[in-house]
Amino acid sequence: MYFVEFADTSIVITEPYFNFTSIQESMNEILFEEYQFQSALRINAGSLSAHHYFHMNPSQLCCLVVDSGFSFTHIAPYCRSRKMNEGISRINVGGKLLTNHLKEIISYRQLHVMDETHVINQVKEDVCYVSQEFYKDMEIAQLKGEENTVMRDYVLPDFSSIKKGFCKPREEMVFTGKYKTGEQILRLANERFAVPEMLFHPSDIGIQEMGIPEAIVHSIQSMPEEMQPHFYQNIVLTGGNTLFPGFRERLEADLRSLSPSHLPVSVLLPTNPICYSWEGGKLLSHNPDYDEMVVTREDYEENGHFICEEKFDI
Repeated sequence: MYFVEFADTSIVITEPYFNFTSIQESMNEILFEEYQFQSALRINAGSLSAHHYFHMNPSQLCCLVVDSGFSFTHIAPYCRSRKMNEGISRINVGGKLLTNHLKEIISYRQLHVMDETHVINQVKEDVCYVSQEFYKDMEIAQLKGEENTVMRDYVLPDFSSIKKGFCKPREEMVFTGKYKTGEQILRLANERFAVPEMLFHPSDIGIQEMGIPEAIVHSIQSMPEEMQPHFYQNIVLTGGNTLFPGFRERLEADLRSLSPSHLPVSVLLPTNPICYSWEGGKLLSHNPDYDEMVVTREDYEENGHFICEEKFDI
């Protein structure tokens, strides 16, 4: 076990864009008065991702960070590591909404799972994907038997012999009759791609907001015209929802159809989009300018919340 001495430790802590002042002040008090950290840096996760991107691509001037996480999807343009506040967008669609919607569909069609959030979240991560041709996949999902190439059977955990659910291999699926074993099976067809489709078309379930492609175009169009080509060429995906198979390809295709035809579009999916901002924070902590960016406990004790407002460009 490893113990950290807070009084000798510098902390980098993330917060949402446009956070409330009252929450920021409470956070300052917790960090410096309750835990008494030596120094602290309060920053947006997207800024850490942008720092990571510019560190790996020093020749680039601009990037657009798309962070699709548990509660929200944020789109934030950065120029030379500085965020452009006027271009930041938020969509109220994230992994939590997708999991809850999948719970409702399964509970309505097959089995009551409204209390099984953790299990259904795992089902979502194991079997869902982003369709490249939604209506074509919908037609396939309506076919019977082996012709339905979308259909998958998911074995639910019983937490004794089966600790974690898993997707049955296609060749082991039974299309007529029932399985001989006592396994509890979920049969999933159009749910596999209809649930992640909400990231692209939230209006499908009555959420009157833009999908991610439209929000990206809206964000880029709010930037100066000479910068827009740079943003289209440097779109960085972070957050767990970007791990759905086909997400990057679909987003790039949708952006290609929405953006000016003469501009190239490039979407980057990092190897580990969930930890991308954390890795950016790690890089930032080794930056020669890091000590100039933080607020020390002595600074805070002398100047209070004012010094944090001045230093943290949130």
